Amino acid sequence: MAADVLSAAGRSVSVFEKMPTFGRKFLMAGRGGLNLTHSEDLERFLQRYGAASRVLAPMLAAFSPADLRAWADGLGGQTFVGASGRVFPKVMKASPLLRAWLARLEGQGVLLRTRTEWQGWTADGALSFVTPDGVETVRPRLTILALGGA
Repeated sequence: MAADVLSAAGRSVSVFEKMPTFGRKFLMAGRGGLNLTHSEDLERFLQRYGAASRVLAPMLAAFSPADLRAWADGLGGQTFVGASGRVFPKVMKASPLLRAWLARLEGQGVLLRTRTEWQGWTADGALSFVTPDGVETVRPRLTILALGGA
């Protein structure tokens, strides 16, 4: 999501992925129909997070469940609200949404690199990656880490 927003704003963005393809967890989440969010208003949605709702409130106000639906709809993954109040893409699959998202990123100039395992920082502050071609270092102006639960 950060790559999408930053590249749309004209920033140069590279995304490094350890695995051979992007979005594996996204695709796994889609096995059950890809429940994207819930349809209730923001106040009720925040109640789902209990004590953490106070911390999450500003973030969810900035990117609400309605914003998430608009994002998915903008990728061609038209959404619908199920009987449970959960929001799903009409195709009930993650792969078309992921393909559209990756295509948009590439169209915005995002460099998508797979099989690049982050090793940490070098002694002089560069990012270090192990790639199929050996060790590579990168010196970005800004680094956002999304470590998939690591």
